[in-house]
Amino acid sequence: MKFPAFKMGQPQRLAALLLVLFLGQCLWVISRQQLSTEDYRFARCGREMWERPSPLAGYFTSCGNLNGDGTFGYRVAGLPLTAQRLVLLAVDKMRKPENRLYTSGSLNGSTWEARHELSSVKYLLHLPFVFFAIWLGGGLWWVARRLFGNEGGFFALCLYCFSPEIIRYSVAPNNDILAMWGLYGLVYTAIGVAHALQGPRHKWRPRIALLIFALGLTAAAHLLAAMVGFAAAVILMMYLAERRRSYVMQILIFSALGALVVLFASYAFRLQSFSYVFTGGSARFWFSLNELRAFFSAPENAALAVALAVTAVLYLGVRRCRYFGNTAPLLITLALFPLVTTQTVTRPWLWALPFLFTFLGGVFADILETRYRKLFLVLTGLILITQVGLCLSLLNGIAHQS
Repeated sequence: MKFPAFKMGQPQRLAALLLVLFLGQCLWVISRQQLSTEDYRFARCGREMWERPSPLAGYFTSCGNLNGDGTFGYRVAGLPLTAQRLVLLAVDKMRKPENRLYTSGSLNGSTWEARHELSSVKYLLHLPFVFFAIWLGGGLWWVARRLFGNEGGFFALCLYCFSPEIIRYSVAPNNDILAMWGLYGLVYTAIGVAHALQGPRHKWRPRIALLIFALGLTAAAHLLAAMVGFAAAVILMMYLAERRRSYVMQILIFSALGALVVLFASYAFRLQSFSYVFTGGSARFWFSLNELRAFFSAPENAALAVALAVTAVLYLGVRRCRYFGNTAPLLITLALFPLVTTQTVTRPWLWALPFLFTFLGGVFADILETRYRKLFLVLTGLILITQVGLCLSLLNGIAHQS
C-alpha cells in the first residue's frame, strides 16, 4: 500500500502554527497547576494496569473494577510513568553492582508509588492528553478543509484551538477528551469507509482496520461514546453506500467484534474485569437541556453562541448551506448535547464540540462564497478575535481550577 506524499505547504504550516499556539496555552496552564488527588489516582491505577494488573484479589486495580470508567484514560496516564521507571531501571543495571541505586530491582519496592523517584510527574501525566487533543485538532482541520476548503478548515481549527473548554479538559487526566477524540475519528472513518465502498476492494481493508481500532479505543474511553458512534456509523454508511449497502452490515458486525477484542485487550484479557463493561452502567443515559443552557449561557462561550445563532439562521434560510457535509455534524451535535449519563459523571456535551466546530466552519465557508463575503469576513474576524481574547483571559482561572 502506497501512502500519498505529504506536502508541507502554506495551509499546513498555518495549521501547525495554530496547533503550536494551542500547545503553548496548554503548557502555560500545566506549568501553573498543582498535582491533585485525581492525578495521583490516574497515575496509580494506570501504572497498575501496565505493571501489575491484579494487586488485589478479585479486582483489576486498586481503584476497583472501574465501573463505568474507561481504561483508556488510565493507561494513557500511566504509560509515561511506567516507561520512565523502566528506563531508570535499565540505566541503573548498566552501573556496577556496588554503584546501583535500586538493588532490589524496583523503584522503592513499589509498583505505583513514584513521587520521589520519577521526575516531571506533572508533565508526564498531563501532556499525553494534550497530544491527543492536538491529534484531534489536526483531524478536525483535515476533515473541515477537505469538505469546505481553507476558510472553513481554519475557522473550525481556530475555534477549537482557542476554546476554553477544550483546553480545560486537555490539561488533566480524564476519559472525556479521549472519548471526544475517538468519537470524532470514528464517525469520519465510517464516512471514509462508505466512500471507499464505491472504489476498488483493495482500498477497503485499511479503512475497515482503522474503523475497528477507532471503535475499540472509543469504547475503551467510554462505552456510551462508542454506542453513539456505532449508531451514527450505521446511519451514515447506509446513506452513503448506495449500491453497496449489502456490505455495510457485514463490515459493521466485523468491526464490532474486532472492537470487542481491542476493548478486551485494554482489560489485559481478564474476563472477570471485562465483564464489568456490560454490568457497570456506564452506558446508561437520559436527556436534559441543562448542560446545553449552561454551556451557551457561560460568558466564555459568548462568541460560540453568536456564531451558532448566525449559522442556524443561515442553515435554515440559505439553501446552499443545507447539504450532507454540514448536516451530518449538525445532527451529531444535536444528538450529543442533550445526553446526560445517569451512572457516571461524564460530559457528552464535550464530545459534541468538534462536530459543532465542523458545522460552523462549513456554514461560514459557504456564505463566504456569496456576494456577502465582505460582511461575513468582518463577522468571522470579530468572532475569532472575541474567542481568542476570552480564551487567553481565562487561562489563569483554568490553571487554578484544574
